[in-house]
Amino acid sequence: MQKKTISKDIPLAEITLRRYEKPENFRGRELIRKLCLSLGLLQPGDSRDIVIDILIVLLKARKHNKLLTSKEIKDLVIEERKKQNLQLTGIASSNIRRHLRRLKEKFIVEIKTNRYRINENLNLTEIFEEKIERFLLDSIIRRIKEYTEKIDKEF
Repeated sequence: MQKKTISKDIPLAEITLRRYEKPENFRGRELIRKLCLSLGLLQPGDSRDIVIDILIVLLKARKHNKLLTSKEIKDLVIEERKKQNLQLTGIASSNIRRHLRRLKEKFIVEIKTNRYRINENLNLTEIFEEKIERFLLDSIIRRIKEYTEKIDKEF
């Protein structure tokens, strides 16, 4: 008996959001880690956490209005991980670029003349409200409502 091939449904947009305890007891790297977990950039229990260091490096560069190449980000991530006495795993250039792409897909990072920065040098609250909450999340919710309305009419 032959199995039917089912077409692959590719989403136009998707987002993972998680709710954790309030941030009062967290500082520095752990605070960034909780944000990454909350936005689905990290999975719970994931030890491959290089995205945290990438975000830290970009946030520090934002203070100086500096754009960074992926090579500069890699070098600064290595420095950051050494300061924190963390293993230098996940620092391959391809992995750094993959995480930068993921941060870009979440509207946190943008590319300008082959250099990266925090989107429009905005603070993270503005990025979340403008890009994720108002744009991405709202468009996903509206589309789901369209499906529910059509189903309600059809069934």
